[in-house]
Amino acid sequence: MKALAIYAGPKAMQHLQAQGLKAQDIAVIPGAAGGPKGLLLGPLDRFLFGEWLPTSDQAIDLVGASIGAWRMATACLPQPAKELQALEDAYIHQHYELLPGQTKPTAAQVSADFSANLHRFYSGREQQVLQHPRYKLHVVTSHGRGILNHASPWRTPVGYAGAYITNLVHRRAMGAWLERVVFSSSFMGQPHDLPFATDDYRTRHVVLNERNFLSAVQASCAIPFVLEAVNDIPDAPKGSYWDGGITDYHLHLDYRAAPGLTLYPHFQKNVVPGWLDKALKWRHGSTAFLDTTIVLAPRPEWVKTLPHGKLPDRSDFVTYGQDLNARVAVWQTAVGEAQRLADEFAQWLDKPDMRLVQPL
Repeated sequence: MKALAIYAGPKAMQHLQAQGLKAQDIAVIPGAAGGPKGLLLGPLDRFLFGEWLPTSDQAIDLVGASIGAWRMATACLPQPAKELQALEDAYIHQHYELLPGQTKPTAAQVSADFSANLHRFYSGREQQVLQHPRYKLHVVTSHGRGILNHASPWRTPVGYAGAYITNLVHRRAMGAWLERVVFSSSFMGQPHDLPFATDDYRTRHVVLNERNFLSAVQASCAIPFVLEAVNDIPDAPKGSYWDGGITDYHLHLDYRAAPGLTLYPHFQKNVVPGWLDKALKWRHGSTAFLDTTIVLAPRPEWVKTLPHGKLPDRSDFVTYGQDLNARVAVWQTAVGEAQRLADEFAQWLDKPDMRLVQPL
């Protein structure tokens, strides 16, 4: 059974049919939100950033939300394959000791632990990420507006209820509650141009620098009610920031103006626009935004062969509770099996077979 599925938008399909795929064809790599699901992409990430992309020399935009922001930032470090392996190991082994009477860790506990992890990964190395000679990093966050501009025990749930109801009516209307703020590495003090259009949703664009790097990455991973909001990030609009996946769950963005193809390692075929769209199946289809995009994803039938027939996900923290060893064993098994995704993509690059490429 094949593990990897390759999907291509219409313009990307034309390119593959005419020219195959070379590393120099790639202009953008997105990294989606999705928590532990992103672990399955570790072997693909290590192949792409450690072996394949170094055979080219063009600039590439890396766009990340939530765990995708952590992955893309890590890819900007020297020895990216080694660093991505360290990220995977840290994520798999994360654990929260509960106090007597606790059934789950508090948002403060999770935020403090994640902050410590980010400092271990990046402190003193921020400039290595921000000044990468090829990769331009874009970290997506969700910034509160109105009642959500300042997190509090009552404002946050009321505000997210309003955002949920508004989003049912129209995705763009949710911009009254939450806006997309993208932190981008810079040149000569100005943020690098975004590799996607921003007329789909209310957006602000600011410089990602040494002063705000750790805060921006933490904000991009700050799942509401699981982690605390990050407040008043330096050199950015004031207020509370949450997970970039709220506004842009799978980064379903308009990449058509980028000077090349978008290569998207993803854990499923569907590129869902926002986190609040997860249940709105009519928003899960491809659009013209993805015409130049190639999605690399596990085949659903292969996913069923993984432990419990599914990808790792946040429900596993509840399923295994304090049994860290059991959860680690299951996640490590899934990630080990995911090496097939990287191996099959490498084989396809060597001998492209268009019969294995499906329309996105």
